Amino acid sequence: MNRCRILLNALLLFATGTVLMPAAAQLVDPSQTQNEAALGGRNFPAGTLRGKFLIVNWPNIELDGQPERLSPGARIMSADRMLVMPASITGQKLLVNYTRDAAGLVREVWILTPGEAQAKRARADHPILNFWPFVANTGPHDDGKTPFDQLPKYGDR
Repeated sequence: MNRCRILLNALLLFATGTVLMPAAAQLVDPSQTQNEAALGGRNFPAGTLRGKFLIVNWPNIELDGQPERLSPGARIMSADRMLVMPASITGQKLLVNYTRDAAGLVREVWILTPGEAQAKRARADHPILNFWPFVANTGPHDDGKTPFDQLPKYGDR
């Protein structure tokens, strides 16, 4: 009887520890956010960029005047922390924070309050990283002035 109780207690402690461990791993590291909350706003994930956002025709958008696309399942959050349907803001230019997915499509968009808009944040033309993974300037390219016989050939590096 005593051995069963000891075994049951050990099993409960093990089960409780394994259930609580994944929840602790989901906590957000404060160093991974930029703190707009100090100015009365929300905390945004690291790597969030700022831009002028316009929905042209869902999923086609413009960010800072450049054509872009929303990813499948993209979320747009209002300044009141509520989900916004793209049709309700089509044609409106808004100042937003946004993140991209691995394919380079816009994944999450947060419409900013005036307090959040005052906080400094990196823009797409000046990214947080010292490289931008979605654009490559390396390799041969045609500037439009190169004669045809001097263009790179297949297999040239």
